[in-house]
Amino acid sequence: MALAIFDLDNTLLHGDSDYSWGQFLCRKGVVDAEAHTRANQAYYEDYERGELDIEAFLQFALKPLADNTLADLNAWRDEFMREVIEPMVLPKGESLLQRHRDQGDTLMIITATNHFVTELIARRLGVDHLIATRPECVDGRFTGKVSGVPSFQGGKVERLQEWLQQHGASLEESYFYSDSQNDIPLLEKVDHPVAVDPSPALRQHAEAKGWTVMSLR
Repeated sequence: MALAIFDLDNTLLHGDSDYSWGQFLCRKGVVDAEAHTRANQAYYEDYERGELDIEAFLQFALKPLADNTLADLNAWRDEFMREVIEPMVLPKGESLLQRHRDQGDTLMIITATNHFVTELIARRLGVDHLIATRPECVDGRFTGKVSGVPSFQGGKVERLQEWLQQHGASLEESYFYSDSQNDIPLLEKVDHPVAVDPSPALRQHAEAKGWTVMSLR
């Protein structure tokens, strides 16, 4: 049984759930709209260039979780799923997931976006295994800190290796689908790397390596 691994943002989704969550919180008045939008955009541009300071970004991104109650956060997330995420789901992405299901493959989403934002998205897509950056939670309240290694760049490889050991699995005949040059470390580890609607840097790398390039748009 092969492992079929998928990046989430701009791969299975037509957009970035992390960035969109920040925009959503601005519209709700949960955060200072001007300051948050400016920082959110700057971090997103750093990410796209492959220059994101993940620790600084997570300090920024997880602060709204720490500043609000879990009850409020859950209510906002349900609204976010309906209003923002549902229109971002790519039908061709769902078809690709189903094709791997029909082959008997094990499906996994691995994403740098935090687990609070992504767990319902993975459930909506019918993917049982999710590796995402874990926000620390103590006594039912987020602290604003990260628990463990962020699943970003080489951290995705590290987190996946831990998962493989825990499940007695391997990367034999594995697939990984991603749009971003930030995922090159993991794309290099699988047997079937696939660049999906890739960034210019990933497209150049994929073509040089002879990897499959495809679109789900």
